[in-house]
Amino acid sequence: MSAEGARLRHGIVVVPEHRWATARPRWVAAEELGFDHAWTYDHLVWGGLPDSPVFAFAPTLALASTVTSTIGLGVFVASPNFRHPYVLARDALTLDDASGGRFLLGIGAGGDLDSRILGEDRPLRERVDRFHEFTGLLDRLLREDHVDHQGSHYATRDARTLPEPVRDRVPLVVAANGPRSVALAARLGDAWATYGGKGDTLDAWFTHVAELSTRFEDACTGEGRSGLDRYLLLDSSPRYALESVGLYTEMSGRAAELGFTDVVTHWPRPDSPYRGTEDVLERVAADVITSGS
Repeated sequence: MSAEGARLRHGIVVVPEHRWATARPRWVAAEELGFDHAWTYDHLVWGGLPDSPVFAFAPTLALASTVTSTIGLGVFVASPNFRHPYVLARDALTLDDASGGRFLLGIGAGGDLDSRILGEDRPLRERVDRFHEFTGLLDRLLREDHVDHQGSHYATRDARTLPEPVRDRVPLVVAANGPRSVALAARLGDAWATYGGKGDTLDAWFTHVAELSTRFEDACTGEGRSGLDRYLLLDSSPRYALESVGLYTEMSGRAAELGFTDVVTHWPRPDSPYRGTEDVLERVAADVITSGS
C-alpha cells in the first residue's frame, strides 16, 4: 500500500454517542459507501462532547462485526489511562476473531480528561513513559505466549495469550506526535497515526504534518523498517474535511502527496464538532472514494 502510486485508503470515525439502534445503520453504510475502515473512540468521557453519552468500543465493534463483512474495524485509540495491556490484548484477540481478522488496534497516550476522572495527576513525561511501557508490553502480548513482565507501571506473570489471532498479528496502529513516541511507532508499530496537531490555517497545519511525516520517515530509516502504513486524521485540522467534496478531495490529495497511505474523517453531525451533512458524505464516497481518485 505504501508503494508509490498505490490507492489511498479512506476511513471514517463513528463517534460512540448513539444507542445501537441509531448507530447500526452508520456502520452498515460505511461499508456500503466504500470506506476501507471504520473506527470508534475509546473514552470514559470525550472532551469534545463532555455532556454526550459514550458507549464502549469493544462491544460496539463486536456488534459492528455482525452487520459488516469486509470493512476494517478499529479503535481510535485505546490508551493507558484506564486500560491494562493484557486486558486490552484479550479484547483485541476477541474482536479479531469476531470480525474474521478485520480488527485494527489503535493506541495512544490518551487525553487528560479520562485520566483525571480516575483520580490521576501525572505529568506529561510520566504519562509518555507509561505509554512506552504499555506499548512494549502490548506488542509482546500480541506476539508471544507465557509473557512475564515487571515494569514501573505494569506487571504480568505467565500471561497466556491464547487463542492465536486470525492473522499472524493484530495490526498495532500507534498514534504519536512527539519525537519519542514517533520513534516508538517506527520501532514497534505496524502503522503510525497522527492528528497533526498544530496550525491555525490549513496550510500551516499541513506544514506541520509534513514535518511529522519526515520525522517518522527518519525514524523508520533508523530502525531499518520501511513500508509501514501511515494514517492521518484529517479533522484535527482547522477545517472539517467533509465540509465539501472539494475540501475532502484537496485534503486527501495533500495527505497522499506526503506519503500517507490512509486518511480518516468523521461521520457528520448536526452540530459541532464535525458539523456537516450526509449528502456531502455520500458525494465524497461516490466521487472520491469508490472512484479511486
